[in-house]
Amino acid sequence: MPTPAVPMAVLALLLTLGGGAAASVSTAAMNPGAWVIGPIIKGRNYSKGVALHPSPGPNGTWYINLPRHPGSVHYVTFPHGSLEGKSRIVMRYRIQAAPGTKIEASTAPGTPGIITPFFQRAGDNWTGRGRFETYRWYGTFATQQLRPGEHQIVAPLRAKWTAVETSTAHSAPAAFGDAIDDADQVGFVLGGGDGFGHGAYATGPARLIVTQFRVE
Repeated sequence: MPTPAVPMAVLALLLTLGGGAAASVSTAAMNPGAWVIGPIIKGRNYSKGVALHPSPGPNGTWYINLPRHPGSVHYVTFPHGSLEGKSRIVMRYRIQAAPGTKIEASTAPGTPGIITPFFQRAGDNWTGRGRFETYRWYGTFATQQLRPGEHQIVAPLRAKWTAVETSTAHSAPAAFGDAIDDADQVGFVLGGGDGFGHGAYATGPARLIVTQFRVE
């Protein structure tokens, strides 16, 4: 089985960090500059009231200060590249929030916001139509409610991932396999209400801190 190619953006980041060929993509995953808070579609960023990149935190962590309504965070991804030969995505994170603060779904204020692991095939046009319905995949089986405390998400890549509309890894195995082989962006989405990636916001001061993100 061929070794997955490292995307040029990640390779440049690794060289900047001084790791060269010996550094791993997982190391890049903990550098906030490798991540984008989006998505950006036709020049429009659907996340609002937040910086384009997460902020560096202590001890190799990074964080996002969740905005208040009408701000929102939708997709948080980095250019990992192919997932061929990988078995799972592991994310550890912490939510810090002021007393009484809630994290809510942008499309359904008053209902809980959620977090879901995600990956996207290269070349997606964001329409979700035709073959592009199987270019974005959500680990809905691993979705968690956004609430204060320490949390871990483990998302096996052989589980029942869900595509944009009705396809799943089980109902469309060939398309899912192609997406694994030709993956580009990897990360997580915030949402709730009418969509897993349709955004979430905080009613008061709140911070999402990523303490570990690995693709194994």
